[in-house]
Amino acid sequence: MRHDFQTLAEVFAYSCTKYSSRPAYEMSGSGVAYTYSEFCDCTRRISRLLSNFGIKVSDKVALLSQSMPNWAVSFFSTVISGRIIVPMLPNLTEHEIRNILVHSESKALFVSKRLVHMVPKDLLDKMHLVITTDDLEVYNSAPESYTCDGTMASPQADDIAAIIYTSGTTGDAKGVMLSHKNFCANILASWHAHHVGKRDVFVSILPLAHTYELSIGLLYPFSVGAKVVYLSKPPTPSVLIPAFRKFRPTAMLSVPLVIEKIYRNSILPTIKGSRFLTLLQKSFPGILHTLIGIKLKKTFGGRLKFFGIGGAKLDSEVETFLHKAGFPYAIGYGVTEAAPLICQAPPFKTHIGGMGRNAFGCTIRLDNVNAETGEGEIVVKGDNVMRGYYKDYPRTQKVLSSDGWLRTGDIASIDRKGRYSIRGRLGNMILGPSGENIYPEEIEDVINNLPGINESLVVEKNGSLVALVHFDDDVLDWNYESEDKFLEELEKKKKEILDFVNTHVNSNSRIKEVEVEKQPFERTSTMKIRRFLYTQRKNDNKSTTK
Repeated sequence: MRHDFQTLAEVFAYSCTKYSSRPAYEMSGSGVAYTYSEFCDCTRRISRLLSNFGIKVSDKVALLSQSMPNWAVSFFSTVISGRIIVPMLPNLTEHEIRNILVHSESKALFVSKRLVHMVPKDLLDKMHLVITTDDLEVYNSAPESYTCDGTMASPQADDIAAIIYTSGTTGDAKGVMLSHKNFCANILASWHAHHVGKRDVFVSILPLAHTYELSIGLLYPFSVGAKVVYLSKPPTPSVLIPAFRKFRPTAMLSVPLVIEKIYRNSILPTIKGSRFLTLLQKSFPGILHTLIGIKLKKTFGGRLKFFGIGGAKLDSEVETFLHKAGFPYAIGYGVTEAAPLICQAPPFKTHIGGMGRNAFGCTIRLDNVNAETGEGEIVVKGDNVMRGYYKDYPRTQKVLSSDGWLRTGDIASIDRKGRYSIRGRLGNMILGPSGENIYPEEIEDVINNLPGINESLVVEKNGSLVALVHFDDDVLDWNYESEDKFLEELEKKKKEILDFVNTHVNSNSRIKEVEVEKQPFERTSTMKIRRFLYTQRKNDNKSTTK
């Protein structure tokens, strides 16, 4: 792989030439597929179409679509000519879409037919050009915009390539300005974390509008001539397993929730339902882990060499199992503002609960370190760090120093081998009655390992810690929630949780109360719980059963 890319236009030109006959993208079950040559010809055609409708250098072009090969066409057709792409997550509300389109001042829009109804009609009508990603046909245009004077130019390293609006786990989205250099730095860091090449195959299951999938799951494989397969349906087991059998991926990216559900909903029940496996677990656990590890790798097609996990902290029990099973999982840590990679631990070099060492080209330090615990805020510097927040200098100043150091807001410690471990978010940290720092994520890790628990969230309420818990579907039958037997069972389970947690955490982290959530927690597209929604309502009791 070339190590001197400065812009995505250079990446595009290089791969179009070097890998022209290689397969680039495929949409599973749709018949849509591109070689690198076909992809590049199509991308250049769409770039000229943008120019015909007056879309100039530095103009913003929004992109709202589920993942597909033409998402990549839309992205590259914008950035290779000096324009700025504004990717949007496919699960945004109409209100959020309006805010992004207005704030970014986007003049053109790529949108899938499935999501076009979510775009406010008044904004759709104002666009110079609207193209559907399904077929790359013109959906709507302003006739007077057909001026053919949309300038194109080769971008420079520090030019903005994309404005990516944060997904809103903290409630207030910001437009992160990422340059061509930022993305190229992540391509190089990904190469140093794990080499892939032109014979590798990725299966994509995460939204491309998130920098994790965009940088490492799209741009990196494109730079080395690898193939990426997208799914035409949501990634349920009935869709994934046939796709794994057919395409036999060598690499893929995931979030913790995916592998945690496989562990809790498939692996654990399989062990408990078999006398033989239960015996192995008690007497020969090493053999059990080896057998299930082999089975798990076969489930993914049998060729998997890299299973990247990022976006949130992986449950320690699940990670321990993956480690013992010899599964080729990798851990990555990053933030959108760093495009995103900051720390990485490649397969078979991970350590339980850790995020690995600093990524290539990325310098890390810990600020405001607690002398007793050795914990401090991760602050990072490198070519991967953003230019700032679009039209938001005050908030840019809060996180980005004049000499380029980015405050991540994540609290971590570092061991003697230079490996980082995240304790929690600075913004999530709860200050205990005696001034101690309490990280709710650590308590949630304990709760989530209880049988029957789907997910949990710990919040502070009137000076005490309260655990919000959502059970698996088969634990309680909510059709009988008004009956005495149901209420008795509910109280019993709440007490079991309370007693278990308070004997497995330190005295400062003990919870006072358990509240049961009837509905699953609201999540972002990368499966992070929208924590702010629940911390904001901490003093009212809506949607909970106490």
